[in-house]
Amino acid sequence: MSFPDIDPFVPFLHWGNFGVRWYALAYVAGILLGWRYAVMLAKNEALWGPKGPPATPAQIDDLVLWITLGVVLGGRLGYVLFYGPFQDPPIWKDPLDILKIWEGGMSFHGGLLGVLLAMWLFAKRNGASLFSIGDLVCAVVPIGLFFGRVANFINGELWGRVTDAPWGVVFCNQTIETAYGYCPAGPDPRHPSQLYEAALEGIVLFVLLRLATHRWRLLERPGAVAGLFLVGYGLFRALLETVREPDAFLRDLPLGLTMGMLLSLPMIAGGIWLLWRARREAAAAA
Repeated sequence: MSFPDIDPFVPFLHWGNFGVRWYALAYVAGILLGWRYAVMLAKNEALWGPKGPPATPAQIDDLVLWITLGVVLGGRLGYVLFYGPFQDPPIWKDPLDILKIWEGGMSFHGGLLGVLLAMWLFAKRNGASLFSIGDLVCAVVPIGLFFGRVANFINGELWGRVTDAPWGVVFCNQTIETAYGYCPAGPDPRHPSQLYEAALEGIVLFVLLRLATHRWRLLERPGAVAGLFLVGYGLFRALLETVREPDAFLRDLPLGLTMGMLLSLPMIAGGIWLLWRARREAAAAA
């Protein structure tokens, strides 16, 4: 199938080369819906056990600002550090290019590190449990991931590898040709890996964490929900990297690995440790 001719700008909010992009709107939707869901979780004190939720709704309002800064700054710096050295020329050859977020280049793993730092600062300032804050934040992250991956598809970026599957997409339309002068993905059908990621990292992971918070009562074990998120995302991302086209400057990594796979391994290891710690603490308390 041919990629639909989707305008990256939101209709009626576009004036020349300036306007509101779907990608920006996806960030806004993810943050706002995640914020409201986090408040709902915090208000449901029965989910948290005797210690109660780690933050009040008013504190969560403050936390959202910290998390937003962590996502944007960490995501951009992570891209510069993890992917920049392999580009020719490196992205920091012109320091002003680092600020051009609208031209693409955000790393989820960098954003994760930014969020971790934001959570640590918030927990320290408010005397809250870092592990419980992590559980609260990780429970809502799939909402933002879903909207972000759908926005990637709308932008016609981060496409998959060439495929002969009947649902393969030719990522070429008038908007892309006008922007680049050609179609970077070429004429061959490719996996719509952005939609695969929206389904697994967004919908499936959200349902899994919803079961963890409401049915399995894992919020009573600080760090367990965060650990489950890290393991789930890491495994899904590593699996999807097998059908996602790697960046042109990162196609020669050893053993057929991709940067996404390499960055997901520490996530999986950290998630396993958090699950082990939560189970150990629960056994000790019992």
